[in-house]
Order: sequence, then C-alpha cells, then structure tokens
Amino acid sequence: MTAIGIYGSGGRMGRAIADLAEAEGATLAGGTGAAGDPLALARRADVLVDFSVAAALEPHLAAARATGTPIVIGTTGLSAAQHGLIDAAAQDVAVLQTGNTSLGVVLLAQLVRETAKRLGSDWDIEIVESHHRHKVDAPSGTALMLGEAAASGRGTTLGEVRVDGRAGLTGARMEGTIGLASLRGGSVIGDHTVVFASEGERIELSHLAQDRSIFAKGAVRAALWLAPQRPGRYRMADVLGL
Repeated sequence: MTAIGIYGSGGRMGRAIADLAEAEGATLAGGTGAAGDPLALARRADVLVDFSVAAALEPHLAAARATGTPIVIGTTGLSAAQHGLIDAAAQDVAVLQTGNTSLGVVLLAQLVRETAKRLGSDWDIEIVESHHRHKVDAPSGTALMLGEAAASGRGTTLGEVRVDGRAGLTGARMEGTIGLASLRGGSVIGDHTVVFASEGERIELSHLAQDRSIFAKGAVRAALWLAPQRPGRYRMADVLGL
C-alpha cells in the first residue's frame, strides 16, 4: 500500500487525512508539526501531503526534491515567489498544488470555466466565499481557483481582471472584471458561490462544504494518484481526468 507522509499532521486537515488514510486504501508513513524533520519523513513516505503553513513550504519542497518524493500541496495563501519554488520543484518530482481538494469543487471549477466561456462580457462575475473565524488568508485559495477558472474561460488571467472587496465610492462596475468578497465567522467550513449576473437574469453556481472529511478524502485520492506520476506540476482536475 502507498505510504503517505503528512506535513502539518497536527492541524485540522492533517488529523482528518490521518483518520481516513487507511479506509481510502493508504497507510501512514507518519507526520510532522512545526518542530518535525521534513527530510526524515520524506525518506519514509511514498508520497507527501502538505497542509501546514505557507512559511514551511520551502523546506518541505526541498525535502521532497532531495528524496524524489511526490508531494500534494494544499496549503493556501502562497505568494508568487512560492509558486516559483513549486515550479522549480516540479522539474524533479511530481507536485500537485491546489487551493481545494474537494472533488465537488474541482467539478465546480470546470462548470465555472465553461459558463464564463459561453456567456458574453455583458455578464458580470462575482465570487463570494465564507469561512470560519480562524482562517488566516483571504480570499480563500478556492475562491482564487474559481476566479482563475472564470478568467481562463474568458481567455485572460485573474491578475488582469481581479477586484477585491469593494469599499467607498468605487464608481460603476468595470465590464470584464471579476470581483471577490470574503466573509469570516463562526464555524463555517467553506462556502463558495460564483455569480454570473446580466440584465434581468442571474446564474449562481455554489459549493457548500458540510464536513471537513470531503477535503481529506480528496487529498488522499490525489496522493494515491500522484505517487506513480512522473515529475511535473499537476492539478486536482488531472486526478479526475478533466
């Protein structure tokens, strides 16, 4: 059986993955927290999953490269420089980086991309996400993933059309932009809605996470799929063959 090593094993996602790994057809190679040895874990594992913190990404990637161990990265709030580190690591090992490991969200992103492609620029696109009070980054990695899907459907990038959290006298909405808004409170696991709005009609595509285990199941499935892959950068959509 494939042995999974967990970076961030003491966090919510790390614990959920550990609880589900065996039921999903994997074994545990162990896990590390803030004071753990990433290299030792990488040597024991067939594949790594990282749900720790953005600041720990560099040593985790270094350990994966040193041992040739594939790695699934679900940590959010990554910078452009950190995405550059992922690109570099993907030259030596298989790396799957995603803002969300839910299979439902992967399919939602596909629907968002297709909808944005089919509808004209007179349809406005807004993304609203809600999470629990403890989440430290905003917008969520999933909201950004959905924004990239919408932008891709329109033949552009999110960086070119993104508008965050409007406030004050912003003026009329600029055509072609994609708005992102974040809500934080209580124990919300993760709700995401992509709104396509035009004159007289509106389409809303939503995903509501009701149990954190959906992310753990998706992460284990991604790890099992990634373990035998050749070096390169992969997405959750690749796991589903999309």
